[in-house]
Amino acid sequence: MWRNSATVSFSSKLLSYSSSSANPNYFHYASAFSIFSPNGVVDQALSPSHQRFYCSSAVPSPSPSSGSVIKLGFLANKSDAYLPLSLKARDAVQLARHYGRCYWELSKARLSMLVVATSGTGYVLGSGNAVDLAGLCYTCAGTMMVAASANSLNQVFEINNDAKMKRTRLRPLPSGRIAIPHAVTWASSVGFAGTALLACKANMLAAGLAASNLVLYAFVYTPLKQVHPVNTWVGAVVGAIPPLLGWAAASGQISLNGLILPAALYFWQIPHFMALAYLCRDDYAAGGYRMFSLADASGRRTAAVAFRNCLYLIPLGFIAYDWGVASGWFCVESSVITLAISAAAFSFYRDRTTQKARRMFHASLLYLPVFMSGLLFHRLSDNPQCLAENPNRIIELPSFPEAVTESEEDDQKKKVSHFLF
Repeated sequence: MWRNSATVSFSSKLLSYSSSSANPNYFHYASAFSIFSPNGVVDQALSPSHQRFYCSSAVPSPSPSSGSVIKLGFLANKSDAYLPLSLKARDAVQLARHYGRCYWELSKARLSMLVVATSGTGYVLGSGNAVDLAGLCYTCAGTMMVAASANSLNQVFEINNDAKMKRTRLRPLPSGRIAIPHAVTWASSVGFAGTALLACKANMLAAGLAASNLVLYAFVYTPLKQVHPVNTWVGAVVGAIPPLLGWAAASGQISLNGLILPAALYFWQIPHFMALAYLCRDDYAAGGYRMFSLADASGRRTAAVAFRNCLYLIPLGFIAYDWGVASGWFCVESSVITLAISAAAFSFYRDRTTQKARRMFHASLLYLPVFMSGLLFHRLSDNPQCLAENPNRIIELPSFPEAVTESEEDDQKKKVSHFLF
């Protein structure tokens, strides 16, 4: 365990020797390797051999001679070559963990995984009676990479704003854990790779939707956050595109049936972000963002907008049933969970407090996974067009008994006609 006294003692000797020695570069060379952290403690990023080399003990050592000053640099360089393999491997693991953590935070991995979940749900809904598992995996991987790229570019553009907010000032860029060119290189690489993967393994329509969504999020929504409160509605469009991307990757087209989940995501995001913007008003104001809640001191308009968009979610279950996307049970389940989030929004409208806003926020977090799960569980997978366009399937999903009965009757009629003629 290194003590501050040992560090101060050794650093003071370096300072005193650099002022009296014939070689003025002694202390400059030691500081060039960032031996000491700003708080006067040995940098823990160095391997133990490096720490022992620069601070061997708490007992002050005699001042080095002019000849040993020159040897110091050579020893520091040569010691790396003679480090045990285990120390080198540990340094490599620590470095990989550091950058892995930075990439994870730059990508907003949890948010990106939510985007992947909506895209995967759209893919399954657009697959008809059978789901191509390989295509699903490629679509999810490409969506994840494009989402990671968009979130990374978002943090590159908002580095100064993030540094002013308590919620974001410890991110990799504001905290200085990674350089801006490094983050830009990372974002560009994964964005290009994700778009190329979708183009090669899915289709150009899915790749075009992914690329356009990246541009819309990073180059339109991000700067708009500092210009006008309409950014919330633009961000809702960004969130609604991934399920449409998944549907297009599976079916190769965009149809009315494929717009149900995107519509749900669009209307869901408004109360979700209104609650978040109300809870973090002070932080958004410090960051310089133009959020809708900042121009609404009483919170009445914010709560009204949230409640209105919750009501827009009510017909979606009926539409999904009427268009043959899901069964009647989904209509019932969708109505129940929509009424639940609407009740939370109405409670916030009546009593605009932080507690009610947080309750509406939690209700929005519960709504989306329940809605998507119900849509997947109760979906009607009897779309013949999808089967005709995608004959090579890996997993065949069971059809409903009515469809099976009709197909058996058709086979019997064909056999009878073949027998008669």
